[in-house]
Amino acid sequence: MTPQSKAEACDEIVRTLRGNGLLFEGSEEEIRPYLKKTRFYKTKSKFLLEARRLFKGNGTFRLKERLDPGDVHATREWLVRRVKGFGYKEASHFLRNIGLGEELAILDIHLLRRLKKLGILRTLPTSLTRKRYLAIEKKLTHFSHRIRIPLAHLDLLLWYLETRRIFK
Repeated sequence: MTPQSKAEACDEIVRTLRGNGLLFEGSEEEIRPYLKKTRFYKTKSKFLLEARRLFKGNGTFRLKERLDPGDVHATREWLVRRVKGFGYKEASHFLRNIGLGEELAILDIHLLRRLKKLGILRTLPTSLTRKRYLAIEKKLTHFSHRIRIPLAHLDLLLWYLETRRIFK
C-alpha cells in the first residue's frame, strides 16, 4: 500500500483491516473504502487480493514456502516480478520487515537525498529503474562495508537523519 502514500496512514489501514477481519478475507468491495487514504486505492485493493491469491494455498497462507531465505536477492527479484505493485523498494522493505532483508537497501527519496549530501550520488535520479536501483544499492553496500555499519542499520540511520523520525 505504501507506494506514493504515507507509511503511517498505510499502517493504520492495515491495522483496521486486520481488526475488522478484512485483511485476509475481505472482498475488493469491502476493502476499497478503507484504502481511500492512499493514492491509487482502487488499484491497490486489487493488488491486495492478487497478493493473497499468490501466497495462499489450501486455505492458509504459505508465504515462507514461496521465499528463499538463502538467496534474498533472488527472492526480491521473484517478488518484483510476481507481486503487482511491488518495486525494488517495496520488495526490499517487505523482506526487511519479515527478517530477510538485512543486505538489501530501502531506497526512497529521503535516503537518496542523504546519499547526495554525502557525495555518494552526484545527482538525484528522476526515476529508479532496476539497473539504477541496483547500482545505487551497490554503492551504498560498499559504503556500509567501508564504514563498518551493517546496511540495514545504515539506511535506517540515513533515513532518520533526513526525516528526523523513526517508524517501525
